[in-house]
Amino acid sequence: MHNIAEGFDSGSRAEFIKFLRYAQRSCSEVQSQLYVALDQEYISPSKFEELYELARLTYAKIGGFIKYLLNAD
Repeated sequence: MHNIAEGFDSGSRAEFIKFLRYAQRSCSEVQSQLYVALDQEYISPSKFEELYELARLTYAKIGGFIKYLLNAD
């Protein structure tokens, strides 16, 4: 969320898109950390699946927003 806010305030569409891509990478980082949490038994397999799917959906929604911005006039 911080990446999106920082990019929104950047003043240009290209810069905003760059920060949205950072936000997508943060989603991937969350997914990686979820594997660690699962391996260390900090979370249950069902909680892992739930949170992993939320991160995947967030990544996809950000990607859709990036596509929109790239194609908008």
